[in-house]
Amino acid sequence: MTTSDPRSDEQLAEDYLAGDIGAFQQIVERYHDDLMRFLRRLMGDLASADDVFQDTFLQVHESLSTFDTSRRLKPWLFTVAANKGRDALRKRKRRRAMSLNAEIGGDNGAQFVDLLEIDLPGPDSRLNDEERSKMVQRAIDTLSPKLREVLLLAYFQRLSYQQIADMFDIPLGTVKSRLHSAVAGFGQAWQVQVEKAKADGVWASENRGRETGG
Repeated sequence: MTTSDPRSDEQLAEDYLAGDIGAFQQIVERYHDDLMRFLRRLMGDLASADDVFQDTFLQVHESLSTFDTSRRLKPWLFTVAANKGRDALRKRKRRRAMSLNAEIGGDNGAQFVDLLEIDLPGPDSRLNDEERSKMVQRAIDTLSPKLREVLLLAYFQRLSYQQIADMFDIPLGTVKSRLHSAVAGFGQAWQVQVEKAKADGVWASENRGRETGG
């Protein structure tokens, strides 16, 4: 969803607190798509993401009066969403695998950010879309919630290290350390998935021939 309202996020927050009910709906519509994409990757399914989305904006409604409108609203919104998502994951007796619709843009030369893009298949990818998505899913699901959060916020939402540090009230160095661990952990898990795919014969035969020059 998009909104053509020219007001800034912070102005919308101020107007809502001043009695403009429609301003809150503008905030919801403005961030619906971004927050739902984030929450679907964090929670693993649409139903859980939608529940957390609703909880997020209930909390925003209740806490907006405490928000400092001299700061940016977006990081605060994602802080609330991440905290609500974390609480929901903790309540699960058995955490379900993440459902990621992601693409792999090639082999060794692919940037990690490519793994979190959707609807943009790599020109030389060696797996069909469904199997590639499952492999990415399994690799990211090996990460702890804290590592998964910082990975999705930094690479998918493009938040800065400082914004993430402010969101979780942790030192900048901790953000960098977690992101480094997340990327390293994903890389190791992804290699395991690739080797398993080759061993299981999932790696497309026509592309294996190209890989070996056949």
